[in-house]
Amino acid sequence: MPLWSSSDRGVVAAASYEARKFGVRSAMPSRTAIRLCPDLIFTKARFDVYKDVSNQIREIFSEYTDLIEPLSLDEAYLDVTHNKKGVPSATLIAREIRNRIKTDTGLTASAGISMNKFLAKTASDVNKPDGQFLIHPDEAEAFVEKLPIDRFYGIGKVTADKMRQIGIFTGKDLKQYKEEDLRIRFGKSGSYFYHIARAIDDRPVNPDRIRKSVGAENTFSSDITQIDEVVSRLNDIAEKVGNRMNSAETRGRTITLKVKFSDFSIITRSRTLDTWISSAEDFRKHIPYLIEQAGLETFRIRLLGLAISHLEVGNDNENEDGNGNENGNENGIQLTLSF
Repeated sequence: MPLWSSSDRGVVAAASYEARKFGVRSAMPSRTAIRLCPDLIFTKARFDVYKDVSNQIREIFSEYTDLIEPLSLDEAYLDVTHNKKGVPSATLIAREIRNRIKTDTGLTASAGISMNKFLAKTASDVNKPDGQFLIHPDEAEAFVEKLPIDRFYGIGKVTADKMRQIGIFTGKDLKQYKEEDLRIRFGKSGSYFYHIARAIDDRPVNPDRIRKSVGAENTFSSDITQIDEVVSRLNDIAEKVGNRMNSAETRGRTITLKVKFSDFSIITRSRTLDTWISSAEDFRKHIPYLIEQAGLETFRIRLLGLAISHLEVGNDNENEDGNGNENGNENGIQLTLSF
């Protein structure tokens, strides 16, 4: 059973469907995963290979539409309302793309098809792996009403637990609440919950979605217990972040330190600056401050990470739809593909 992990002492990055049957899941400590399934096979990550294959698959997508919004290396939204090949059926397009991915890369892919992002993303999880599912517009509200609240994309475990505590178990239950009441209970996300309970999601597929942060982290083979080593490790991580900023041709103003201790507790410390951070050298100047703010005294550190956010935006002008995508179509046909 293949499973990816950052190290023998690290955490699970992704688990195969076979491994998941034993309770193994992403972000689980590797030692816990082994206890659940002693026959696990760990494979080292090959990010260069994944990126190359992902780009190959994106080329297949681009044969059908230019409206492609990546969610990750292995998932993307596509708007195929006005597709390049003039295929009248999104179901046929999804099947063609999945067949092409299989033929060209040997990988299986799943697809969700519907009239907006929320529904397409939800549909993409129905027939995994190697399947597809359509939520027809005429059936959308009925589908959402029956959907368990923990199956809603954008509702995490903590929020789902809070909802169940007040009697919200399905989309139908969620639909009984007024938008104002949901905003009071869940903040700004309340408006999103109000609309998706009604199968409404007006976000267009945005091929120019802005990156929000750049970061890197490292899980260590043995706990760090000395401050000098903390500084040394953070300097190395700053180098990685600097290289990634350079590759992304961006810079930022908020720096964040992440520390995970041996008991798996996590703290973060941030600093927003008046000047831009654009290199590892810039980043390193602020590491002593972040360490001081973390209040490290007696400690055993398992993981360190650094990130830069509040990134510079190359073009702040919105396009015609106000969302950075002049081709946005609120009533378009959306695909979500996972591979």
